[in-house]
Amino acid sequence: MILIIDDDSAIRSSLGFMLRRARYEVEAVASPKEAIEVVRSVAPDLILMDMNFTLTTSGEEGIYLLRQVKVFRPDVPVILMTAWGSIDLAVKGMQAGAFDFVTKPWNNAALMQRIETALELTGKKKASEEVVVDAAFDRSCIIGKSKLLNDILATVERIAPTNASVLITGESGTGKELVAEALHRNSGRCKEAFVKVNLGGISQSLFESEMFGHKRGAFTDATADRVGRFELAHKGTIFLDEIGELDISCQVKLLRVLQEQTFEVLGDSRPRKVDFRVVSATNVDLRRMVADHTFREDLYWRINLINIHLPALRERREDIPLLANHFAAQLAKQNGLRCAEFSAEAMEFLTRLPYPGNIRELKNIVERTMLISGKEVLSAADFEAQCKDNESIAPEKVVDTSGMTLDEIELYTIRQAIEKYDGNVSQVAAALGISRPALYRRLDKYGIKI
Repeated sequence: MILIIDDDSAIRSSLGFMLRRARYEVEAVASPKEAIEVVRSVAPDLILMDMNFTLTTSGEEGIYLLRQVKVFRPDVPVILMTAWGSIDLAVKGMQAGAFDFVTKPWNNAALMQRIETALELTGKKKASEEVVVDAAFDRSCIIGKSKLLNDILATVERIAPTNASVLITGESGTGKELVAEALHRNSGRCKEAFVKVNLGGISQSLFESEMFGHKRGAFTDATADRVGRFELAHKGTIFLDEIGELDISCQVKLLRVLQEQTFEVLGDSRPRKVDFRVVSATNVDLRRMVADHTFREDLYWRINLINIHLPALRERREDIPLLANHFAAQLAKQNGLRCAEFSAEAMEFLTRLPYPGNIRELKNIVERTMLISGKEVLSAADFEAQCKDNESIAPEKVVDTSGMTLDEIELYTIRQAIEKYDGNVSQVAAALGISRPALYRRLDKYGIKI
C-alpha cells in the first residue's frame, strides 16, 4: 500500500488516480494527525508526503512528521514532495531520513520511476513486477577475487536492474568507469546508449550546449544543430564522471534536468522529455565540498541515492596478480606478441608497490616492462629497472599511507607526479588521470605552485 499525505485534495486525487491505474493499493490522508494514525496501525510499502501544510509554510511541520514516521516505521521509504523554490526543505528531509524527493509540479513518468526504484531497493516490489535482465550478471572487465571487490560487485548486481541514481567514489585509477559500465550492462537499459561525460573537461560556457544541445544559429559559432548528451542518453544511462569538478553555476542546471527529466535545447524553447538513468563518479570528497559551499547539497542528495566506494589497489593487494596477468595478456593480444609470464619474485615485487595511481599505474608498469624487456619471463629486476628509470616509487621507498587521510594521499600523489614530470602540467594531469582544469583546482587547493 502507498500512503499519500497532502492537504491539497486535488493532489491527493491526482496521485491516487495515477497510482491506482498502475495497480497499486492507495490510501490518502490530509493531515499529519491522520498520517500518524495510519502509520501506527499499518506499515505502508511507501509514503508520498508533502512538506508544507496549511498550518505552516516553513516546512517544519513536514520535517517533524517525517521524524515521527521514521520512529514508527524506520524501514518504510518516504518520498518527499515540495515546490522547486523550497527545495532546501527536501534537503533537510533527506538528512532526516527520506529516501528521495520530487518537486511540484511533478513529471508522472519520473515520479513512477522513483516509486518503483524505492520499492525495488527495499524489497517491496512484487516478484512478478521486477525488472528482468536477459542474462546472468556480467562482471567482465572487472578483474579480481578479493572480498572487498566481491562485496562491491554483489551491490552492483543488486542495484543494476533498478533505476536508482548511483554515486561511485574512490581515488583516481580505481576503476569507477568500469563499475558504471557494469551497472549499465546489467540493467534493463543495456540495449540502449551508455553516454560518458567528463564534466571536468567541459567549461562553464559550453556546459548547456554540450549537455542539452543547440539549434543552428543559437549563438555565433552554432553553424549546425547539435544533439546534447542527455538526448543521446534517452532510454539509456548517462555517466557523469568527475562530477566534483563541475562549476557551481552549472550545478543548478544539472539538478533541474536530473529532477524533472526535461530540458531545453539552446535556441529552442520547447521542453523535451528524456528518460535516463544517472550514474556519477568522483575522486573528491563531495561532503566536504558541500560543507565548503562549492557543491550544492540538493544535487548531492539527488545523485547519491546509492553510494559505491571503490578501494585503492593497496587495499586489495590479492587482486594484483590477476590484474597483472590480465594486462600482460591484453597487451600481447593487441600487439601480436607472446604473452609474458611473471617470476614469483616479480609478482612479489609488484604486490609490494604503493600504487598512488592505482590500477592505471599497475597497467602502465606491466605494459612498459613487457615491451622494453622483450622477455618471455619477467623478473623482479626487470620491473625494478623500469621503476628506477621512470622515477617511480620502489618498495624500499614505500610511504605507509594507512594512517593518512584522503587529502594527504592526494597531496602526496600530486607532489610525486610533479617531481616525476618536472612540473609539466599536461604530463602531470595525464599521469593522475584528471583534466588540466581539475589539476589547477587541486594545486590551488593545496597552495602548490609549479
